[in-house]
Order: sequence, then structure tokens, then C-alpha cells
Amino acid sequence: MSTVIQNLLAQTRIPVIAAPMFLVSGTDLVVGLCTSGVIGTFPTLNARPQEELPKWLEDIASRLAAYQQAHPEAIVSPFGVNLIVHPSNPRWEGDLEICAEHKVPLYITSLHAPNKVVERVHPYGGIVLHDVTNAKHARKAIEAGVDGLILVASGAGGHAGTMNPIALVNEIRSFYDGPIILSGCISHGKDVLAALALGCDFAYLGTRFIPVQESMAPDAYQSMIIGADATDIIYTPYFTGVPGNYLKPSVIAAGLDLDEVMAAKTGGTVRLSKETKPRAWKDIWGAGQGVGAIEKILPVRELVDQLIAEFDTAKKKLLA
Repeated sequence: MSTVIQNLLAQTRIPVIAAPMFLVSGTDLVVGLCTSGVIGTFPTLNARPQEELPKWLEDIASRLAAYQQAHPEAIVSPFGVNLIVHPSNPRWEGDLEICAEHKVPLYITSLHAPNKVVERVHPYGGIVLHDVTNAKHARKAIEAGVDGLILVASGAGGHAGTMNPIALVNEIRSFYDGPIILSGCISHGKDVLAALALGCDFAYLGTRFIPVQESMAPDAYQSMIIGADATDIIYTPYFTGVPGNYLKPSVIAAGLDLDEVMAAKTGGTVRLSKETKPRAWKDIWGAGQGVGAIEKILPVRELVDQLIAEFDTAKKKLLA
């Protein structure tokens, strides 16, 4: 086991990283996650305008330090940020510099290989994990010197891949023995244990943390997830040009033709006006196929405690 993973595991109550979710993950959610014993993260783009980002980082760091001081025996997990390393995100290099100045402990990068992120944060001990959906992208990330790979398998919320998680883990493990974090429909503690059984080091949960009291997601979004099941998820490139998983009811609520949206995943033409089209994530809500396992809105600590209890129960059953 790598030193990176050993250190992270020592700072968690259960091997879970909460995914950074656009317009969902805010300071309250990150602090709630970390003080509950799992790694909380947020996209830097959620802090708007960019001048707000230092304030977010200082707020999170100070609240975690205060909690640790008040609860010296508690496990308080580190937090992280997500950087979209892509020309379409003009902020990312500025955000990187702000985060590095604040010595953010963990970075989750996506889209392009994160060479510049690795070069900037490794000198002070920062950890870089990179989202990948296939072996090609994994190899590029490894060449860039990342500390671990987040395997975004079929069924994950947002910009997910299409590979079965078992196949994806086995393929990556055939040439990579470093830290692996598995994403895709992980909703219960037993699912976290299953990820470990596959040879992963952490589980990556996104959709499961949308309907919690500390989430920035609108009430309607959270309620839609509670009422949804896997058949309510559509995988399409219609909204961003990159295939992703979205809630069908949000597509219908936006007044779009569901048949046209679904046709896009088989080569349909996208004809959306920039002035009138619904916006992905704000109007069209992302979610993974694991929505059917989510039954109610909970405080984040109660949810983490539930995940830990489920994990321990499943482990005892296997050992028995």
C-alpha cells in the first residue's frame, strides 16, 4: 500500500471520498463531510467570482481546525478541490495558484493531463488524483505523475464512462499498482466494501451526497433524486458535448423533447440556442444510476454514520 493511501486512510473513518459536484458542494457540505470522517471536496468553480475562492478555503480550513481543537480525539479528514484542467475553463490556472498558496491538501483533476498541477503542488506535499474513464486516459495521467486514479465507471453521475466497474478496475490494475478510487453507483456501505474487494483503495460517492441537509442543491433537485430510480437516468452528450448522466424528469421539466435528447447519444444533432437552452447542472440536473438506493434527506453526519454501520455489517457477514 502506498504512503499516500496509508496517510489518507489514517485520516478517515471509512475509505470514502465525496465527489466534487458543480453547484452542489459548498463549504457547509465539505466541512460536514470532513468532520464526519470522510474526505470532502468541491469544484473551485463553485466559488464565484474567483475572488471568493480564497474566502472559501480560509473558511473551510478555520472551521476544520476549530472542530479538531474542540474534539481532539475525533478523526477530521482532509479536504480537496476539483480543477477542470481544460482550455474551456479560463480560471483553472488562477485557481490552482490560489489553492497552492493556501496549501490545499488534495486535488482532483479532470479532462486534460494535470502536469502543471502535479508540478505546482507536489513540492509542498499536495496529492493529485485524476478522473479517468479508460486505460488510454489512465496512462496519460500516470505519465503526468499523479498520485492516484479515480475510475469513473458506467452509471456514475455527471460525465461518466461506459465501462463496467469490474472490467475497468481489472484493466487498469493490469498495468498500474498505485492508488485507485472507484466511482459509479456506490450508495451503501456494502458498496464501499465491494470496491475494496475489487482491489480499490477508496470509494467515490457523488449522487449519494446530493440530498443532504448541507448540500447547495435546490430542494426540487434533492426531492427529484429521492423520487427517482435507475430508469430515470439518461446518458447523453446533448447538453455539453461530452456524454453524461442526467435526471430525465429535469429534462422534461425544462420543456425539452426527450426523444431528441435521447437521440443525441446515437448521433442525433444538437440544436440548442445559447440564449435559450437550459444549462447543464443548473437547469438539467446530473445524477447516477444509484439514485434508487436513496430514500430520504439526511444530515451528512447521520449519513456517514449509516455508511459506516452498513460497511461494518457487510464485513462481519463476509467474515462469518
